[in-house]
Amino acid sequence: MTSFILNHLSDIHWWHLADLAVALLFVSIFIWGRSNKLLKKNEFNEDFLSLETMKSLRGFAAIGVILHHISQQQTFQQEGILLPFVNAGAYFVAIFFFCSGYGLLKSYDAKPNYLKGFIKKRIVKAIVLPFYVDVLIYAALYAVFKIHLEKEQWITNIAGITMMNQYAWFPIVLAILYLVFFLTFRFVRNRKACFAIIFAFILLMGVGCMIEGHYAWWTGPDNWWCSEYYWTNEAKWWMGEKIFWFHGEWWVNSAPAFLTGLIFANYEKKIVKFFKENYWKRFLILVVITEVCFALSDFGQAKFGYWTEFNRKGPEIGNKIATYFCQVPLFLILAVTVFIFLMKYHVSNPITRFFGKYSLHTYLMNLAAITLMNFMQYNDEWSPFYMGGRYNNLFVNAIAVILLTVGGGVLEQKLTDKIRSWIFREKVAVAPASFTRASLLSDEDDVYSRKKAMFRHDGEGAEGEAKAEAKKEAAPVKDKPKS
Repeated sequence: MTSFILNHLSDIHWWHLADLAVALLFVSIFIWGRSNKLLKKNEFNEDFLSLETMKSLRGFAAIGVILHHISQQQTFQQEGILLPFVNAGAYFVAIFFFCSGYGLLKSYDAKPNYLKGFIKKRIVKAIVLPFYVDVLIYAALYAVFKIHLEKEQWITNIAGITMMNQYAWFPIVLAILYLVFFLTFRFVRNRKACFAIIFAFILLMGVGCMIEGHYAWWTGPDNWWCSEYYWTNEAKWWMGEKIFWFHGEWWVNSAPAFLTGLIFANYEKKIVKFFKENYWKRFLILVVITEVCFALSDFGQAKFGYWTEFNRKGPEIGNKIATYFCQVPLFLILAVTVFIFLMKYHVSNPITRFFGKYSLHTYLMNLAAITLMNFMQYNDEWSPFYMGGRYNNLFVNAIAVILLTVGGGVLEQKLTDKIRSWIFREKVAVAPASFTRASLLSDEDDVYSRKKAMFRHDGEGAEGEAKAEAKKEAAPVKDKPKS
């Protein structure tokens, strides 16, 4: 038995252990700086929806997205490296959408005339401007490294009609949802009707994405995308994958969490009270429901599938739509389950806060880092960058991508702040850096929502409220003036 174990251990490369270590480190981030009330009866984290907690959760999700993008590279998938992150991107992005919806409605309720100047402040400054700064950065990188694009593609990419940065779909979808929020809450007085309209729009957006598919299937001969010859000799640049908006299910499958964030903000007091009354029983029921939704999502992807183009039966749009609707329930409930768990357990540490601060820009610069470091995956012995083996190359590649993503994200945010101050004549020191995070993103809205929703006293939360009441009771009672 001992020899059997030793023989099989010899087949395990050190990289597999390193891969396991990465997963454990990722989990450990969710332990460092924890506020744990799991075993404390009738005790809860009253700040589980606070600015700091939400920023840390966004940071945790941002790290997950970076690892997800690294794991999706072909060489990493071939070697089975970072496998837990390959299909996890939508789960992390759902956190961003939830936080965005939650922050919007809390700010709307807390601020008088919140919708006045909304498009300029919340869409143009916070989302559109960073998007186009990112476009120009990628255009410069393409030019410097002589990455070939057709003349028409340069024009459409810079205009934003097609994708210069394939990872930049999130700010586009977020800007669209912000605009729908503005229009519904501006012209529809009934709040439930607003929620219904936004939900219908999200579903229509999802169906439209499924109709569009991954390629320009409506042009060329039947199933042209399955022909290597057609790709090489006949296909135009605009017929390929990830070219136009909504080319891919990742544009829409996690967007329902935006609606959940709005609804959670609207009924926050009732939801929190409901779970506090019998937390563990009700939370476990919520977990079971979430697991059922996970099973439905897995069933839809296995039974129908998004990538039906390769069945050689045309785009098979019906299967895509069926898969999408199998995933909608999961992304309506997933973020709720996460935040109800935070009532008992959450973390805040320097790493999560840092990534929460720069989440949008690290997200946008991730593709540039992956592209620039791509050569490390294929180094041969003659290369000056050869690390002594394929696994060593992949390890160094992953570390380099993470570091370059972080550095590029910080620099891009600073550049965006300077451009914003120049265009809108703002002082950089006065304008909060969170302006650029678009509620992956934006903290400015959250500040107001916490003050109103959590009834804080100078940022002290529930403890501050208790201290204020104690001071009132301890204060000496003055005699009434004699008449």
